[in-house]
Amino acid sequence: MRGKIIFVVGIGVGYVLGAKAGRQRYEQIASAADKLWNSSAVAKPRAEVQQFVETQTPKVVDAATDAASKAIRKATRRAKDS
Repeated sequence: MRGKIIFVVGIGVGYVLGAKAGRQRYEQIASAADKLWNSSAVAKPRAEVQQFVETQTPKVVDAATDAASKAIRKATRRAKDS
């Protein structure tokens, strides 16, 4: 409950500060974030992560499929035994 209250208060504070800062400040922050996202310091690790995800996705899909199949077989056996 305490965490929810802190979350709601955080949203309120963010809204008030954002409203006071206005559109100009938003544009400054968005521009800085865009420059950072496209900088070489971030672009290279971002490309490495993308490549990693692309190579690992089939393995994750296979593992999830195998786990789901095993769970279905186990549940089916339990249902038959009941």
